[in-house]
Amino acid sequence: MAQKKKVVEEILVEDKLKALYKLQTYLSEIDKIKTLRGELPLEVADLDDEIAGLNTRISKFELDKKELNDALKVSKEKIETSKKRIEKYNKQIDNVRNSKEYDHLTKEVEFETLEIELSEKHIRENNENLKMLDEQIDKANEMLKEKSIDLEHKKNELENIVSETKSQEEKLREKAKKTEESVEPRLLAAFKRIRKNARNGLGVVPVQRGACGGCFNKIPPQRQMDVKMGKKIIVCEYCGRIMIDPELAGISE
Repeated sequence: MAQKKKVVEEILVEDKLKALYKLQTYLSEIDKIKTLRGELPLEVADLDDEIAGLNTRISKFELDKKELNDALKVSKEKIETSKKRIEKYNKQIDNVRNSKEYDHLTKEVEFETLEIELSEKHIRENNENLKMLDEQIDKANEMLKEKSIDLEHKKNELENIVSETKSQEEKLREKAKKTEESVEPRLLAAFKRIRKNARNGLGVVPVQRGACGGCFNKIPPQRQMDVKMGKKIIVCEYCGRIMIDPELAGISE
């Protein structure tokens, strides 16, 4: 009875290892598809952000431009108003009756003349600022055009790759999901943790030529024998990956 129980346990451990290696195979294929896509998804996202930022910048420039044009309009209206007042005061000067009235009108003319000079100064400054804004808007629009073309190109490139690999990836994910269901939760969690920390994404590796297939460190003979027997889950003492016998994994030495 004890011997029968022992055989059942051995089969169960072997099944676990086979299931994990099969899962590893599916996930590695999915990783290859992601590698094929490369950095394109991130590049597309970055370009989307850059374009949004450029549109915000252009909108701000346009708002500043409107405010400057409004200020120009106000300055021009002030000049016209001051000119009319100067004309009126000059007419009144021709008909003054005393020096006090003359001095008052003269001061008013001087004040309005200064108002005209100040408004003209504001007009010059605002025109310079408008010129600078137009240059910034042109530069931003040119950059926006380039980024939009680049985004369209990268989106098309990504869509082509996705369309070519989408069906394959969906099938692999479905197979991986079904395989995960056959692995006990604790072992699956450990496998995912190992895989996440592994640089090449391998959580289960075969022992080949007496070495770990993940870190390539030599494995002691007794540990190699334990892996070959498949009686329990053995992890590499160097890299922490789960080790499997090549024959059990269905690969040749």
